[in-house]
Amino acid sequence: MAFGTMATIKKYIWVLLTALAFGTMEIALKIGGNAFSALQLTFLRFLIGGLFLLPFAVHDLKKRQYKLSRKDWGFILLIAFVNIVISMTLFQLSVMHDNANLAAVLISFNPMFTMIFAHFIANERFTHKKALVLAICLTGLVLVAAPWHLAQGNTVSGILMGLGASIAFGFYTALSKRHIAQIGGMALNSFSFILGSCMELIILLCLHEPVLQNITRPDALPVLIYVSLVVTGFGYFCFMKAIENAGASTASYAFFVKPIIAMCLAAVILNEPITWNIALGIAIIVTGCFFNAYKPKNTLNT
Repeated sequence: MAFGTMATIKKYIWVLLTALAFGTMEIALKIGGNAFSALQLTFLRFLIGGLFLLPFAVHDLKKRQYKLSRKDWGFILLIAFVNIVISMTLFQLSVMHDNANLAAVLISFNPMFTMIFAHFIANERFTHKKALVLAICLTGLVLVAAPWHLAQGNTVSGILMGLGASIAFGFYTALSKRHIAQIGGMALNSFSFILGSCMELIILLCLHEPVLQNITRPDALPVLIYVSLVVTGFGYFCFMKAIENAGASTASYAFFVKPIIAMCLAAVILNEPITWNIALGIAIIVTGCFFNAYKPKNTLNT
């Protein structure tokens, strides 16, 4: 049995760190959603996260000796719109209309769409092994979601918004692979977050929704800081490093681990039950991730 070299191990460390950061997302957003609207929280967390990463992004670009062109800015604007305005807004709405554990599962369907988009956009072959891992993990996710029996707190509209967020996030992940080697994950994150939050601000103003309301509330401020710096800033940085080192398809496997973390935390913090189908689904997901990491010696990836 072999799991590859140190370079391979490094790839999966970035994937694991992404899963750990994103695994707390739904819990924090569920709590933060009590003080902020969906658009408002999306605007605030990406603005703060983008500004926090800005000095690191500028330093990284200088280190790479790379100057952003008009084409680069156009690309950054595109992924800002796809990721923040579409995907993360729909995701926040899904969190507010579903239980945190189901919202975590729905966004975790995005690797299926990432693999499809990456095949055409990022020139990543959709291999037999990827198809098998995808089938295994999706089986686990369907078991966890249990669409045949919606638990109390879940809604059909929330599920549809969650799936929409997942499709858009898969597209964003595949798109990111095309320019991340040149621009770098830090700059791509920071600039797209800031531009995306500006677009969210315009929408907030047009809809006459609150922008800074409740920002200083003692129960809301810690949650806002956490989702902005840890989930958004650190989480997306790790995700971009995973894409850069492991490819868009492999990086998205973080979303097969993330529901496990989210559900355990939801059970402890929000008292959301872990049923038999959730336990079985988690076991199947772990099996799929293990198979993805396993690389027999002298075996080609077909």
